Amino acid sequence: MPATRLDEIDRMILAELQSDGRMTNVELAKRVGISAPPCLRRVRTLEESGYIKGYHADVDARELGFEVQVYAMVGLQSQAEVDLSAFEAKCARWPLVRECHMLNGEVDFILKCVAPDLSTFQRLLPEELTAAHNVISVKTSLVIRGAKDEPGVPFDVLEERMSRSA
Repeated sequence: MPATRLDEIDRMILAELQSDGRMTNVELAKRVGISAPPCLRRVRTLEESGYIKGYHADVDARELGFEVQVYAMVGLQSQAEVDLSAFEAKCARWPLVRECHMLNGEVDFILKCVAPDLSTFQRLLPEELTAAHNVISVKTSLVIRGAKDEPGVPFDVLEERMSRSA
């Protein structure tokens, strides 16, 4: 179901849950201006339709001892679908790799990695990443500090776009 098929209440529910996924259904219903039973039905429908993929806590990696964050740009020798899928499956098995995105352009994949220290990450490079079948280049950039890290999507931009097209 495209986002344009969601009504204003559905979008408000998603925006509220995106900012605080722990609120009760009663609080959510109050914030979006409907009663609790239809609110719960809407949330379940949004979950079943795939708009809500899950719920998680936003943990502080540094506070938990993961001091190093690195982005790795990976080039592959072959971009055949079987090889792309094999690399994605391999990334899914590496615990230090937290995100894996296929790109177009010079780089085939960008990986977001975390590690408790630089030496732990450096072991991933030769033992796993550069040794992986089909990998021909890996360029890494160590994150010095983060300036912005917002989850989800900017619902206000979507609302603005939809009001212009109406």
